[in-house]
Amino acid sequence: MKKIFTCLILIGMIYNVGCIEKPPVAVDGDGKLELVVLWDSTYSENPSTALPVQNAKVFLSSKYGIKITETDLNGKIYLENLPTAIYGLSVRKPHPIDQNIVLIGTKNELNILSGRISVDTIFVNPISSTGIVINEIYAAGPVNNIFYFYDQFIEIYNGSDSVRYLDGAIIMRVSGNNEGKGPGADEDDDGDIDGVVYAFKFPGKPGEKNIPIYPKQFIVCAVDAVDHRKMISTSIDLSNADWEFYNQFSPEDIDNPSVPNLINVFPHRKQDFLINLVNDVIVIADGRDSVLLDGVDISTILDGVEYQPNPHPQNKKTLDSRVDRGYVISPPRYSGRSLQRKEPGFDTNDSGTDFEIIEPPTPGKQ
Repeated sequence: MKKIFTCLILIGMIYNVGCIEKPPVAVDGDGKLELVVLWDSTYSENPSTALPVQNAKVFLSSKYGIKITETDLNGKIYLENLPTAIYGLSVRKPHPIDQNIVLIGTKNELNILSGRISVDTIFVNPISSTGIVINEIYAAGPVNNIFYFYDQFIEIYNGSDSVRYLDGAIIMRVSGNNEGKGPGADEDDDGDIDGVVYAFKFPGKPGEKNIPIYPKQFIVCAVDAVDHRKMISTSIDLSNADWEFYNQFSPEDIDNPSVPNLINVFPHRKQDFLINLVNDVIVIADGRDSVLLDGVDISTILDGVEYQPNPHPQNKKTLDSRVDRGYVISPPRYSGRSLQRKEPGFDTNDSGTDFEIIEPPTPGKQ
C-alpha cells in the first residue's frame, strides 16, 4: 500500500511539472527608452536647424515615482529597466543667454512596455520664467464630517538662484466667468484672463524690494493663520504661516497679529479668501496690472494652476494655455490631501505633469 501511495505522488509530481506554464519571455521592469531632445534656436547660424539640447534635465514620472536624469552631449538619454506603465515626460534647461527663460518640453501618456524599446523625440520651447511658482495648493479640507475647510493655504516657491521680490504681487482666484470660454480664459482675445473672483495683494508696489523671497524658499499664505487642530484634530497648524489672507472689509475675518497680512483688493468682496475644494483656477501676478475687474494681463502673471475633480471630457481645460497648458486632478473633498509639485519649483507649464496628490499637506516644506 505504501509503495502504491508513493507511486501516485511521483506520478502527480511528474504531471504537475509537465503542466507548469513556461516563464514569460519579457519580465516586467525591462522596458527601454531612447529619447533625443532638440531645439530650434534663433541664436544658431541656421535657425531652421534643430540643435541637440545638451545637459538638459529630464523628468520621467509614473505611478512608480519619478526618475531624473540628464541628456548627453548629443541631446540623448537611454534608460533601461523601466516597468510597464504610462509615463509623463518633461525636459527643462535654462536658456543659454537669457536667465529669465527656460527651455521646456513635455510629452504626456508615453506608453512604455516591458521587453520593448520606445524611441521618441521632444522639441523644447522657450518659456519665460521669473522663478516664482505656486508650489502647493491645499483646498480640500481635513478629514471631518462638519464641512470644515478653513485650513486652506497656498504655498509659493522661488525656484531660481537669485533673490526675487513679492512687493505688490497679487494672489487671485480666477473662476468667475462660467459662460463663454470658461474660468481663466482670454474671453475677448485681448491679452488678459477673465473672471477674477478674489484678489489679495502683498504690501507695496511692483519694483520695490521690501519683501524678498530667497532662492529655494517656501512662502506659506494661509486663509486663517491659526492652529486648526484645535477645531478639527485631523487638520494642520498654520499659526506660523508666513502670510495671512485678511479681508479688511470684513469685521468677522480672523487676524493673527503675529502674521503679516495680504490685503483684499476688492472693497465689494466682504468674504474671506476661500477657494473651491475641488475645482478652481489660482493665479499669482506681479501686480503691474491692478485694474482686475476686466481681467488680469497675461504678461503680468507669474504662475497659474487649474485643478479639476476628474478627467471627464466635459471638464475641459479653460485656463489660457499661455499661463498653463494642462490641469491637475484634485483630491476628494475633506480628504486631508493637497496638490504639490513633484519637485520643488518643478514647472513645465503643464500642471497635469507637474503636480501630484500628497497626504498630509506640507506647508513650508516639500
